[in-house]
Amino acid sequence: MSCPVPRLPSIRTRPESADTRPVAVPGVLRVPPPVVPAGRDRRVARQRTAKLCAACILKHCSATLIVLAISAIESASGPGRSMKFKDYYKIMGLSRDASADEIKRAYRKLARKYHPDVSKEPQAEERFKELGEAYEVLRDTEKRAAYDHLGASWQPGQDFTPPPNWQGGGFEFHQGAADPAANHHFSDFFESLFGHAFHAGAGATGAGPRTRGQDQHSKITISLDDAYHGATRIIQLAVPEWDATGSRVMRNHALQVQIPHGVVQGQQIRLAGQGAAGAGGGPRGDLYLEVQLQPHPLFKSEGHDIYLNLPLTPWEAALGAQLTVPTLGGNVEVKIPAGSQSGQKLRLKGRGLGSKTRGDQYIVLQIVAPPAMTPAAREFYERMSRELPFNPRSHMGV
Repeated sequence: MSCPVPRLPSIRTRPESADTRPVAVPGVLRVPPPVVPAGRDRRVARQRTAKLCAACILKHCSATLIVLAISAIESASGPGRSMKFKDYYKIMGLSRDASADEIKRAYRKLARKYHPDVSKEPQAEERFKELGEAYEVLRDTEKRAAYDHLGASWQPGQDFTPPPNWQGGGFEFHQGAADPAANHHFSDFFESLFGHAFHAGAGATGAGPRTRGQDQHSKITISLDDAYHGATRIIQLAVPEWDATGSRVMRNHALQVQIPHGVVQGQQIRLAGQGAAGAGGGPRGDLYLEVQLQPHPLFKSEGHDIYLNLPLTPWEAALGAQLTVPTLGGNVEVKIPAGSQSGQKLRLKGRGLGSKTRGDQYIVLQIVAPPAMTPAAREFYERMSRELPFNPRSHMGV
Protein backbone atom coordinates (compact mmCIF):
# COMPACT_ATOMS: atom_id res chain seq x y z
CA MET A 1 0.00 0.00 0.00
CA SER A 2 1.30 3.47 -0.80
CA CYS A 3 1.72 5.83 2.09
CA PRO A 4 -1.01 8.50 2.24
CA VAL A 5 1.35 10.94 3.92
CA PRO A 6 2.65 13.47 1.36
CA ARG A 7 6.17 14.62 1.28
CA LEU A 8 6.20 17.61 3.59
CA PRO A 9 8.09 20.82 3.03
CA SER A 10 10.35 22.40 5.61
CA ILE A 11 8.65 25.74 6.08
CA ARG A 12 10.96 28.45 7.32
CA THR A 13 9.80 31.20 9.67
CA ARG A 14 11.83 34.08 8.26
CA PRO A 15 13.06 35.15 4.78
CA GLU A 16 16.12 33.31 3.64
CA SER A 17 17.53 32.31 0.29
CA ALA A 18 15.73 29.29 -1.11
CA ASP A 19 17.57 26.05 -0.50
CA THR A 20 16.27 23.09 -2.49
CA ARG A 21 19.15 20.76 -1.88
CA PRO A 22 18.16 17.21 -0.78
CA VAL A 23 18.10 16.60 2.96
CA ALA A 24 20.65 13.94 3.86
CA VAL A 25 19.78 11.83 6.91
CA PRO A 26 21.89 8.71 7.62
CA GLY A 27 19.87 5.54 7.12
CA VAL A 28 16.78 7.23 5.71
CA LEU A 29 15.54 8.33 2.31
CA ARG A 30 16.93 11.47 0.65
CA VAL A 31 13.83 13.55 0.04
CA PRO A 32 14.20 16.94 -1.69
CA PRO A 33 11.61 19.25 -0.05
CA PRO A 34 9.88 21.44 -2.61
CA VAL A 35 9.97 25.21 -2.21
CA VAL A 36 6.60 26.37 -0.93
CA PRO A 37 5.37 29.63 -2.46
CA ALA A 38 4.40 32.55 -0.27
CA GLY A 39 0.84 33.57 0.41
CA ARG A 40 -2.17 31.28 0.42
CA ASP A 41 -0.33 28.13 -0.79
CA ARG A 42 2.14 28.50 2.06
CA ARG A 43 -0.64 28.74 4.60
CA VAL A 44 -2.44 25.74 3.11
CA ALA A 45 0.76 23.68 3.33
CA ARG A 46 1.16 24.56 6.97
CA GLN A 47 -2.46 23.71 7.75
CA ARG A 48 -2.23 20.34 6.03
CA THR A 49 0.99 19.54 7.83
CA ALA A 50 -0.44 20.43 11.24
CA LYS A 51 -3.47 18.17 10.65
CA LEU A 52 -1.54 14.96 9.93
CA CYS A 53 -2.95 12.02 11.76
CA ALA A 54 -0.35 10.35 13.96
CA ALA A 55 -2.23 7.03 13.85
CA CYS A 56 -2.18 7.11 10.05
CA ILE A 57 1.55 7.72 10.03
CA LEU A 58 2.26 4.82 12.38
CA LYS A 59 -0.03 2.45 10.42
CA HIS A 60 1.04 3.14 6.87
CA CYS A 61 4.50 4.68 6.89
CA SER A 62 7.92 3.19 7.26
CA ALA A 63 10.25 4.29 10.01
CA THR A 64 12.23 6.40 7.56
CA LEU A 65 9.17 8.39 6.49
CA ILE A 66 8.03 8.74 10.08
CA VAL A 67 11.31 10.51 10.83
CA LEU A 68 10.77 12.80 7.87
CA ALA A 69 7.12 13.44 8.78
CA ILE A 70 7.93 14.36 12.37
CA SER A 71 10.75 16.63 11.21
CA ALA A 72 8.46 18.31 8.72
CA ILE A 73 5.72 18.79 11.30
CA GLU A 74 8.14 20.43 13.73
CA SER A 75 9.50 22.62 10.94
CA ALA A 76 6.04 23.65 9.79
CA SER A 77 4.52 24.38 13.17
CA GLY A 78 7.65 25.78 14.81
CA PRO A 79 8.24 26.24 18.50
CA GLY A 80 5.92 29.28 18.67
CA ARG A 81 2.71 30.41 17.06
CA SER A 82 2.76 32.21 13.74
CA MET A 83 1.36 35.70 13.28
CA LYS A 84 1.53 38.62 10.88
CA PHE A 85 4.54 40.92 10.85
CA LYS A 86 3.84 44.58 11.63
CA ASP A 87 5.94 47.32 10.08
CA TYR A 88 5.78 49.96 12.79
CA TYR A 89 7.72 52.46 10.68
CA LYS A 90 5.26 52.17 7.81
CA ILE A 91 2.29 52.48 10.20
CA MET A 92 3.66 55.84 11.39
CA GLY A 93 4.85 56.91 7.92
CA LEU A 94 8.50 57.08 9.00
CA SER A 95 11.84 55.94 7.69
CA ARG A 96 13.87 53.52 9.77
CA ASP A 97 16.35 56.26 10.68
CA ALA A 98 13.67 58.64 12.03
CA SER A 99 14.69 60.70 15.06
CA ALA A 100 12.86 60.71 18.38
CA ASP A 101 11.39 64.14 17.61
CA GLU A 102 10.14 62.95 14.22
CA ILE A 103 8.49 59.94 15.86
CA LYS A 104 6.78 62.16 18.43
CA ARG A 105 5.54 64.65 15.83
CA ALA A 106 4.26 61.88 13.57
CA TYR A 107 2.39 60.27 16.43
CA ARG A 108 0.66 63.49 17.50
CA LYS A 109 -0.34 64.28 13.94
CA LEU A 110 -1.78 60.82 13.26
CA ALA A 111 -3.38 60.57 16.71
CA ARG A 112 -5.43 63.67 15.93
CA LYS A 113 -6.35 62.24 12.53
CA TYR A 114 -7.48 58.79 13.69
CA HIS A 115 -8.74 59.32 17.24
CA PRO A 116 -12.11 57.46 17.31
CA ASP A 117 -13.86 60.30 19.15
CA VAL A 118 -13.20 62.86 16.44
CA SER A 119 -12.09 61.05 13.26
CA LYS A 120 -14.32 60.48 10.24
CA GLU A 121 -11.69 58.29 8.54
CA PRO A 122 -12.69 54.71 7.67
CA GLN A 123 -11.39 52.14 10.16
CA ALA A 124 -10.17 55.00 12.35
CA GLU A 125 -10.34 52.95 15.55
CA GLU A 126 -8.25 50.12 14.09
CA ARG A 127 -5.69 52.56 12.71
CA PHE A 128 -5.55 54.33 16.06
CA LYS A 129 -4.83 51.05 17.83
CA GLU A 130 -2.01 50.21 15.43
CA LEU A 131 -0.62 53.69 15.81
CA GLY A 132 -0.53 53.46 19.59
CA GLU A 133 1.26 50.10 19.44
CA ALA A 134 3.80 51.38 16.92
CA TYR A 135 4.49 54.47 19.02
CA GLU A 136 4.97 52.38 22.16
CA VAL A 137 7.79 50.50 20.39
CA LEU A 138 9.49 53.26 18.42
CA ARG A 139 9.56 55.87 21.19
CA ASP A 140 11.36 53.48 23.55
CA THR A 141 15.06 53.12 22.69
CA GLU A 142 15.32 49.57 24.04
CA LYS A 143 12.21 48.21 22.34
CA ARG A 144 13.06 50.01 19.11
CA ALA A 145 16.57 48.54 19.09
CA ALA A 146 15.16 45.05 19.64
CA TYR A 147 12.61 45.57 16.86
CA ASP A 148 15.31 46.81 14.48
CA HIS A 149 17.36 43.74 15.41
CA LEU A 150 14.87 41.63 13.44
CA GLY A 151 16.13 43.19 10.22
CA ALA A 152 14.55 45.23 7.44
CA SER A 153 13.67 42.38 5.07
CA TRP A 154 10.26 41.63 6.58
CA GLN A 155 7.13 42.77 4.77
CA PRO A 156 3.86 43.95 6.40
CA GLY A 157 1.42 41.05 6.72
CA GLN A 158 4.07 38.40 6.19
CA ASP A 159 3.82 35.30 8.39
CA PHE A 160 6.08 35.75 11.36
CA THR A 161 7.30 33.63 14.25
CA PRO A 162 9.91 34.98 16.71
CA PRO A 163 13.36 33.45 16.18
CA PRO A 164 14.27 30.56 18.52
CA ASN A 165 15.30 31.70 22.00
CA TRP A 166 14.33 35.25 21.04
CA GLN A 167 13.70 36.65 24.55
CA GLY A 168 13.84 40.20 23.32
CA GLY A 169 16.89 39.80 21.12
CA GLY A 170 19.20 40.21 24.10
CA PHE A 171 17.62 43.49 25.23
CA GLU A 172 16.04 44.21 28.62
CA PHE A 173 12.78 46.12 28.73
CA HIS A 174 11.76 48.39 31.60
CA GLN A 175 8.19 49.47 31.99
CA GLY A 176 8.00 53.25 31.92
CA ALA A 177 5.29 55.88 31.87
CA ALA A 178 2.44 55.04 29.54
CA ASP A 179 1.01 57.15 26.79
CA PRO A 180 -2.75 57.19 27.26
CA ALA A 181 -3.62 58.12 23.71
CA ALA A 182 -5.17 54.88 22.53
CA ASN A 183 -7.78 52.42 23.70
CA HIS A 184 -6.86 48.85 22.75
CA HIS A 185 -5.11 45.59 23.39
CA PHE A 186 -1.63 45.08 22.05
CA SER A 187 -1.37 42.56 19.25
CA ASP A 188 0.05 39.05 19.45
CA PHE A 189 2.96 40.31 17.37
CA PHE A 190 3.84 42.88 20.04
CA GLU A 191 3.50 40.36 22.87
CA SER A 192 5.63 37.81 21.06
CA LEU A 193 8.47 40.32 21.01
CA PHE A 194 8.14 42.17 24.28
CA GLY A 195 6.00 40.00 26.56
CA HIS A 196 2.75 40.55 28.47
CA ALA A 197 4.14 43.21 30.80
CA PHE A 198 3.18 45.83 28.24
CA HIS A 199 -0.28 44.46 27.46
CA ALA A 200 -2.92 47.06 28.19
CA GLY A 201 -5.55 44.57 29.38
CA ALA A 202 -9.28 44.39 28.89
CA GLY A 203 -11.01 47.72 28.73
CA ALA A 204 -7.68 49.51 28.89
CA THR A 205 -7.14 53.05 27.80
CA GLY A 206 -3.75 53.82 26.44
CA ALA A 207 -1.04 52.61 24.17
CA GLY A 208 1.29 51.84 27.04
CA PRO A 209 1.26 49.69 30.14
CA ARG A 210 -1.55 49.87 32.64
CA THR A 211 -0.33 52.28 35.28
CA ARG A 212 -1.95 54.01 38.23
CA GLY A 213 -2.48 57.77 38.00
CA GLN A 214 -0.41 60.14 40.08
CA ASP A 215 -1.57 61.27 43.49
CA GLN A 216 -2.53 64.93 43.67
CA HIS A 217 -2.02 67.29 46.62
CA SER A 218 -3.90 70.45 47.49
CA LYS A 219 -4.96 72.49 50.53
CA ILE A 220 -8.36 73.18 52.01
CA THR A 221 -8.98 76.00 54.48
CA ILE A 222 -11.73 75.51 57.04
CA SER A 223 -12.87 77.13 60.26
CA LEU A 224 -11.99 75.73 63.66
CA ASP A 225 -15.68 75.06 64.26
CA ASP A 226 -15.87 72.94 61.08
CA ALA A 227 -12.75 71.09 62.20
CA TYR A 228 -14.38 70.30 65.53
CA HIS A 229 -17.86 69.34 64.26
CA GLY A 230 -17.09 68.17 60.71
CA ALA A 231 -18.63 69.67 57.57
CA THR A 232 -19.27 69.24 53.84
CA ARG A 233 -17.57 71.57 51.36
CA ILE A 234 -17.60 72.01 47.57
CA ILE A 235 -14.16 72.77 46.17
CA GLN A 236 -12.88 73.54 42.67
CA LEU A 237 -9.65 71.86 41.58
CA ALA A 238 -7.57 71.80 38.41
CA VAL A 239 -7.03 68.11 37.63
CA PRO A 240 -4.59 66.80 34.96
CA GLU A 241 -6.25 64.68 32.27
CA TRP A 242 -5.52 63.47 28.71
CA ASP A 243 -7.27 65.01 25.71
CA ALA A 244 -8.15 63.38 22.38
CA THR A 245 -4.66 64.01 20.99
CA GLY A 246 -2.89 62.35 23.91
CA SER A 247 -1.72 65.67 25.38
CA ARG A 248 -1.82 66.41 29.09
CA VAL A 249 -4.30 69.17 29.95
CA MET A 250 -5.67 70.72 33.15
CA ARG A 251 -9.42 70.76 33.66
CA ASN A 252 -11.47 72.30 36.46
CA HIS A 253 -13.23 69.75 38.57
CA ALA A 254 -15.89 70.41 41.21
CA LEU A 255 -15.64 68.04 44.13
CA GLN A 256 -17.76 67.57 47.24
CA VAL A 257 -15.55 66.96 50.24
CA GLN A 258 -16.66 65.52 53.56
CA ILE A 259 -14.58 67.04 56.37
CA PRO A 260 -14.38 64.52 59.22
CA HIS A 261 -14.85 65.88 62.71
CA GLY A 262 -11.77 66.43 64.80
CA VAL A 263 -9.26 67.19 62.00
CA VAL A 264 -6.23 69.22 62.99
CA GLN A 265 -3.89 71.69 61.30
CA GLY A 266 -1.75 69.99 58.65
CA GLN A 267 -3.75 66.75 58.66
CA GLN A 268 -4.33 65.21 55.23
CA ILE A 269 -7.73 64.07 54.04
CA ARG A 270 -7.43 61.26 51.47
CA LEU A 271 -10.00 61.06 48.70
CA ALA A 272 -9.50 57.73 46.95
CA GLY A 273 -9.66 57.77 43.16
CA GLN A 274 -9.89 61.57 42.86
CA GLY A 275 -6.33 62.16 41.67
CA ALA A 276 -4.86 62.15 38.17
CA ALA A 277 -6.25 59.77 35.55
CA GLY A 278 -4.39 56.49 35.09
CA ALA A 279 -2.70 55.46 31.86
CA GLY A 280 -3.43 52.34 29.85
CA GLY A 281 -6.74 51.92 31.66
CA GLY A 282 -5.06 52.10 35.06
CA PRO A 283 -6.92 53.42 38.12
CA ARG A 284 -6.90 57.08 39.07
CA GLY A 285 -4.57 58.26 41.78
CA ASP A 286 -5.74 59.68 45.09
CA LEU A 287 -6.28 63.28 46.12
CA TYR A 288 -4.76 64.48 49.39
CA LEU A 289 -6.14 67.67 50.94
CA GLU A 290 -4.01 69.30 53.62
CA VAL A 291 -6.14 71.01 56.28
CA GLN A 292 -5.46 74.68 56.98
CA LEU A 293 -7.34 76.19 59.93
CA GLN A 294 -8.57 79.76 59.80
CA PRO A 295 -7.72 82.01 62.78
CA HIS A 296 -10.47 82.00 65.41
CA PRO A 297 -11.42 85.09 67.42
CA LEU A 298 -11.37 83.18 70.73
CA PHE A 299 -9.53 79.89 70.40
CA LYS A 300 -6.09 78.82 69.27
CA SER A 301 -5.22 75.25 68.31
CA GLU A 302 -1.94 73.46 69.00
CA GLY A 303 -2.15 69.94 67.68
CA HIS A 304 -5.19 68.34 69.25
CA ASP A 305 -5.40 70.82 72.12
CA ILE A 306 -7.35 74.08 72.20
CA TYR A 307 -6.30 77.17 74.16
CA LEU A 308 -8.52 79.96 75.41
CA ASN A 309 -7.35 83.11 77.20
CA LEU A 310 -9.93 83.81 79.94
CA PRO A 311 -9.97 87.35 81.40
CA LEU A 312 -10.64 87.63 85.18
CA THR A 313 -11.31 90.57 87.43
CA PRO A 314 -8.96 91.01 90.38
CA TRP A 315 -11.67 90.04 92.82
CA GLU A 316 -12.65 86.91 90.78
CA ALA A 317 -9.05 85.82 90.82
CA ALA A 318 -8.59 86.67 94.49
CA LEU A 319 -11.88 85.36 95.84
CA GLY A 320 -12.63 82.61 93.32
CA ALA A 321 -15.72 82.40 91.14
CA GLN A 322 -18.05 80.14 89.16
CA LEU A 323 -17.86 81.28 85.53
CA THR A 324 -19.39 80.33 82.19
CA VAL A 325 -16.61 79.49 79.75
CA PRO A 326 -16.96 78.98 75.94
CA THR A 327 -15.67 75.81 74.26
CA LEU A 328 -15.95 74.56 70.66
CA GLY A 329 -18.61 72.14 71.84
CA GLY A 330 -20.64 74.77 73.71
CA ASN A 331 -20.54 76.71 76.97
CA VAL A 332 -19.57 74.98 80.23
CA GLU A 333 -19.42 76.05 83.87
CA VAL A 334 -15.92 76.35 85.34
CA LYS A 335 -14.91 76.98 88.93
CA ILE A 336 -12.09 79.51 89.27
CA PRO A 337 -10.12 78.74 92.43
CA ALA A 338 -9.45 81.55 94.93
CA GLY A 339 -6.03 83.12 94.68
CA SER A 340 -5.68 82.43 90.93
CA GLN A 341 -2.90 84.25 89.11
CA SER A 342 -2.45 85.43 85.51
CA GLY A 343 -0.95 82.73 83.28
CA GLN A 344 -2.36 79.93 85.38
CA LYS A 345 -3.95 77.13 83.30
CA LEU A 346 -7.08 75.15 83.95
CA ARG A 347 -7.68 71.98 81.91
CA LEU A 348 -11.01 70.88 80.45
CA LYS A 349 -10.46 67.22 79.52
CA GLY A 350 -11.71 65.99 76.14
CA ARG A 351 -12.75 69.43 74.89
CA GLY A 352 -10.13 69.60 72.13
CA LEU A 353 -9.84 68.19 68.60
CA GLY A 354 -9.61 64.58 67.52
CA SER A 355 -11.78 61.84 66.03
CA LYS A 356 -11.32 58.82 68.28
CA THR A 357 -9.65 60.46 71.24
CA ARG A 358 -10.07 64.21 71.61
CA GLY A 359 -7.46 66.54 72.97
CA ASP A 360 -8.07 68.95 75.85
CA GLN A 361 -8.99 72.60 76.15
CA TYR A 362 -6.75 74.74 78.32
CA ILE A 363 -8.06 77.91 79.96
CA VAL A 364 -5.29 80.45 80.44
CA LEU A 365 -6.25 82.93 83.18
CA GLN A 366 -5.57 86.61 82.59
CA ILE A 367 -6.33 89.10 85.37
CA VAL A 368 -7.61 92.37 83.96
CA ALA A 369 -7.73 95.45 86.22
CA PRO A 370 -10.68 97.78 85.66
CA PRO A 371 -9.67 101.27 84.49
CA ALA A 372 -9.66 104.16 87.01
CA MET A 373 -11.70 106.45 84.83
CA THR A 374 -13.82 108.07 87.56
CA PRO A 375 -13.01 109.82 90.86
CA ALA A 376 -14.71 107.00 92.76
CA ALA A 377 -12.60 104.36 90.98
CA ARG A 378 -9.41 106.29 91.76
CA GLU A 379 -10.39 106.63 95.42
CA PHE A 380 -11.07 102.88 95.57
CA TYR A 381 -7.61 102.03 94.19
CA GLU A 382 -5.93 104.49 96.59
CA ARG A 383 -7.68 102.95 99.57
CA MET A 384 -6.70 99.49 98.36
CA SER A 385 -3.04 100.49 98.13
CA ARG A 386 -3.14 101.74 101.72
CA GLU A 387 -5.08 98.84 103.17
CA LEU A 388 -3.52 96.05 101.10
CA PRO A 389 0.19 96.75 100.85
CA PHE A 390 1.57 94.33 98.25
CA ASN A 391 4.77 94.27 96.17
CA PRO A 392 4.56 91.73 93.27
CA ARG A 393 8.25 92.46 92.43
CA SER A 394 9.67 91.55 95.80
CA HIS A 395 11.19 88.37 94.41
CA MET A 396 13.30 90.58 92.14
CA GLY A 397 14.84 92.36 95.08
CA VAL A 398 13.32 95.68 94.15
